[in-house]
Amino acid sequence: MNILITGGTGFIGRQCCRALGREGHRLTVLSRRPARVGAICGDHCTGIGSLENLENDSRFDAVINISGESIAGGRWTEARKKILRDSRIGVTAAVLEWIRQSPSKPSVLISGSAVGYYGNQGDAELTENNGAFDDFGHLLCSEWESEARKAEELGVRVCIIRTGLVVGPRGGFLKPMLLPFKMGLGGPIANGQQWMSWIHLTDLIGIIKRLLEDPELRGVFNATSPRPVTNREFTATLAKVLRRPAFIPVPGILLKLLLGEMSILLTGGQKVLPARLLAAGFQYQFANLDDALLEALRRHNV
Repeated sequence: MNILITGGTGFIGRQCCRALGREGHRLTVLSRRPARVGAICGDHCTGIGSLENLENDSRFDAVINISGESIAGGRWTEARKKILRDSRIGVTAAVLEWIRQSPSKPSVLISGSAVGYYGNQGDAELTENNGAFDDFGHLLCSEWESEARKAEELGVRVCIIRTGLVVGPRGGFLKPMLLPFKMGLGGPIANGQQWMSWIHLTDLIGIIKRLLEDPELRGVFNATSPRPVTNREFTATLAKVLRRPAFIPVPGILLKLLLGEMSILLTGGQKVLPARLLAAGFQYQFANLDDALLEALRRHNV
C-alpha cells in the first residue's frame, strides 16, 4: 500500500512506520521536521512539511491520522487546550480537506482517539456502545472523532481507534514512571482504585494493520487490552517486574494542586473493553500486563 501518515515521528507513529515498512508498504509522513523523517521512521518513508507539498495527482491507498500533542504535556490552561485541539482536530480537518480535493480518494482513513472519550465512569465496564461523561477529555475526543467521520461522506471507510495507555519501550506513559519505581519511590495514586485501560504497542500496531487490511471493519474500536487493571494492580505489577517496593501513595489532593484539571488523568479512569475487536477475532500478543511490562522493559534495557 501507499500510505499517508500524520504523527509518524511520535512514540506510536515511528514504530508503526517501521513495522509497515518491513511489510513493503510505502509511507509519506507529515511532519514539522520532514528532513528527519527517514532517520526516525526508516528509509522507506518520505517526509513532507505540509499537505500542500503533495502533488495534485498524489494517490494514497490509506491514511493513518494519529497526530496529537501529548495530553499530559502540561497543565490544561486555555492556551494548552488550544494546542491539544489544533494538533488533533486541526490536523484532521486539514487531512479531510486534502481528501475532499483529491481526485483519487484513499479507501480507508484510520484516525486516532483515546479512551478519554468516555470520561471518568468509575467501575462501569465500557464498550464501544457506551455513552460518555462530559469533561475536557471527552469533548476533545468527541470533536476529533466527528471531524474524522466526515470522510464517510466522501466514500472513505473510516476506522476510529480509542487508544488506552500504551505500554512500550523507550517512550509513552511508562517512561517517566521508571526512575521513581527503580528507586523504590513508586506507589498507587490516590486510593488506587481507578481503572487503567492499557495496550501493548505491538498489539496497537497489530490493530492498525488489521484495520488497514480488512474492508469489513469500520467505525469505532477500543484499542485496549481485554484485561484492564486498577492503578493499584498496575503499581504492584510494575514493582514486581522491577523487583522494587511500591508503597508510597501519591495523594490525590496534591495532584490537583500541582496539575489542576489535568489531574483527572491520574485520579480518574475508565474500565474499557475491546468488544468489537474481540468479536472480529483479533488475537492479542500481550493480553496480560505482566507479559506486556516484561517485554517492554526488556527492550528498554532495564
